[in-house]
Amino acid sequence: MDGLSRDQIRSARMVLAMRRQGILDPHILSGFESVDRSAFVGSDFDRLIFEDCTIPIACGQSIPAPSVIAQLIAALELHTDDIREILVVGAGSGYSCALLAQYCQHVHGVERYKTLAEQAAKRLGYLNIANVSIHHGDGLEGLGLAGPYDRIVLMGTISTIPAILVDQLSANGRLTALIQAADGTQTIRSIRERKIISEIALDGAMTPLVKGLAAVL
Repeated sequence: MDGLSRDQIRSARMVLAMRRQGILDPHILSGFESVDRSAFVGSDFDRLIFEDCTIPIACGQSIPAPSVIAQLIAALELHTDDIREILVVGAGSGYSCALLAQYCQHVHGVERYKTLAEQAAKRLGYLNIANVSIHHGDGLEGLGLAGPYDRIVLMGTISTIPAILVDQLSANGRLTALIQAADGTQTIRSIRERKIISEIALDGAMTPLVKGLAAVL
């Protein structure tokens, strides 16, 4: 690895860790290399930027491990040229929105914490990622005015998929969600035309999505 910077070495190590988790798609891996994760976390956690782990952010929330986000991106099946609009429920820091912006014309991220929504919008603006809009709202209600969406992804666990989100899919659109069973296991479920088309075990874990706007923050 002569001639590589410390960050390049750490980035390569993160990609290797993702490969070990079964993330082999070169387009997905290169997408993670293209987005600066450090722009979405506080300086106190710089040492974790290239680790395949969750990182705390404001409002008691966290950025999921890259391998977990990658599994959701893979389940969305984004290898097509006709993806116009993507809806992200649980925008958080904006990191997942920045990653998905590489695959479509526009990403709409909805976040229940106003503080997170404002911070995410600022970060994306700083990075000149112009095809992402961050909205403060209840993501489990979707964002009907900007739909329909070719892809909808939920960045957090739920027990059942809200019908209102399914209604906001475009014809042949695909929704991917993390379903948490009563025993705590989490699976990645994808639906199209109101039918389950795939369901695979999640290698990792995510926190639950909560309905409604946050009362504070």
